[in-house]
Amino acid sequence: MNPARIIFAGTPDFALASLRALVDARILPVAVLTQPDRPAGRGRRLAASPVKKFATARQLPVLQPATLKDAGIVARLAGLRPDLIVVAAYGLILPQAVLDVPASGCLNVHASLLPRWRGAAPIQAAILAGDAATGISLMRMEAGLDSGPVYATAGIPIGAEDTAGDLHDRLAVLGGQLLVDKLPDILAGSIEPEDQDESLVTYAGKIRKEDARLDWTRDADSLHRRVRAYNPVPGAWFEFAGERIKCWRATPGSAEGGAPGQVTAAGSCVEVACGSGSLLLTELQRPGRKPVTAAEFATQFPLVGRRFH
Repeated sequence: MNPARIIFAGTPDFALASLRALVDARILPVAVLTQPDRPAGRGRRLAASPVKKFATARQLPVLQPATLKDAGIVARLAGLRPDLIVVAAYGLILPQAVLDVPASGCLNVHASLLPRWRGAAPIQAAILAGDAATGISLMRMEAGLDSGPVYATAGIPIGAEDTAGDLHDRLAVLGGQLLVDKLPDILAGSIEPEDQDESLVTYAGKIRKEDARLDWTRDADSLHRRVRAYNPVPGAWFEFAGERIKCWRATPGSAEGGAPGQVTAAGSCVEVACGSGSLLLTELQRPGRKPVTAAEFATQFPLVGRRFH
């Protein structure tokens, strides 16, 4: 039996874990699709994506179209005669003409337990909602947003202190493992994908910087989840002394008293009154500086009695 002809489409580190798992299992894509090089760093020089760097190092053919809506790129993909296109955090929409190219369709490695958290930011959404678990879904792609039938899932618990970065890394590895484990059966047609229950659908929209602002009128638990969900990107923040301060680590407290946003204590942590309870800030960062402990931050300002906004 000839080996399966697979095209892999992905761009960031999350996708890299799936590509690495394929290569480690000696399943070498006939081509790797990744987004065009983007300006990065202070010098804004063009930088290759993590997927491109890995693919190039392994001498895998790389394609970087700016769009998949061009008839020329569709013809080129069709010319590769793929059995399957595997997609993981690619970043470009696959039009129907591309979805129709592979004999076995297109497979998406999605970072949630579908139908919960379709969309762009499922990891952050799961933390914000206080979900006890999340996971990976292998979904057959169709024209709708993450609406296709699901071949397989694998779940992991969400720890009380897990950040989006923590979950991202664990889910990336889990996605690669599940992909390699189920791929032979998917290609053989021995797994029948199950339709999603539309009554259970939730959506995780794109994240805006304003979403990460800490609203001190909220309860302490929801603010704690906000800090975790937006670590490392874009970083939960508030305004104080004319600066936008980022909060990277915090824990909920039970103290009551003080107006929302008012600092009630400053020592090993900075305690801030919330709509209900208090939030104990433990790691903070001023603009243009490195993150510091709350104790160090407290030496830079008189804090007790002042308000964060």
